Amino acid sequence: MSDGYVHGYSQKEVSMLEDQANTLENLIHHDTVFPDGSLVLEAGCGVGAQTRIICAKNPRSRFISLDISEESVKAAEKLVKSLKIANVEFQTGNIMDLKFSDEYFDCIIVCFVLEHLKDPVKALISLKRVLKKGGRIILIEGDHGSAYFYPNSDFAQKAINSQVTLQSLSGGNALIGRELYPLLKKAGFKNIALSPRMVYADPTRPELVDGFTKKTFTAMIEGVKKEALEKKIIDEKTFDQGVKDLYRSAGEDGVFCYTFFKGTGIK
Repeated sequence: MSDGYVHGYSQKEVSMLEDQANTLENLIHHDTVFPDGSLVLEAGCGVGAQTRIICAKNPRSRFISLDISEESVKAAEKLVKSLKIANVEFQTGNIMDLKFSDEYFDCIIVCFVLEHLKDPVKALISLKRVLKKGGRIILIEGDHGSAYFYPNSDFAQKAINSQVTLQSLSGGNALIGRELYPLLKKAGFKNIALSPRMVYADPTRPELVDGFTKKTFTAMIEGVKKEALEKKIIDEKTFDQGVKDLYRSAGEDGVFCYTFFKGTGIK
């Protein structure tokens, strides 16, 4: 798809994706429902963190889950097999060069993928080709510009910005959530609708503090330290203090907010 996947394929990354999926399942996927009998393409399934949720939620639909990474596809297959989920087939493939015939799928879902692509409009046009007329596409992305927290910290903001810059240098866009409407518009979809999904974590919501503030967002920022320093985007002292301050927002008086965006369009 592109070289914009800045997070890597380590076991730590797999754990982070699973924590994110588990923590945000109800927020993001409570309305990820497809008509019975639908054939659905999950484009960019990764290690199957979202696959297991959407397939289990739609037992009367059939899924083809595709990813460019053969290693990730194998991990996804292993995961869903362990959960005895049987309504999905996995394939290795490229979103930009899909091998399916025109108007093959009833619906398409793309979750946390466009942020890693150099040309998301081209990807959406490619996906649109294999979607049936009247079919629905669902896009889900985050936006690092929506992160805010207490106590406030310039160091934490600089650490976040270093990840945004790193992803941009790699051809991706960590601020893509706010762009879903224009992207769907440019790709020619109709009846476009956007829904912001805010994560709000304070000590009264310990599951979000642990699962999102600590294990998802801060862990993700922490994970780009080596590359951010190598590319001289930020100095080590600033980065380390920024990560420390992000963890501080998970403290007994801390607050952390972040917004995901879910967009839909019709061909």
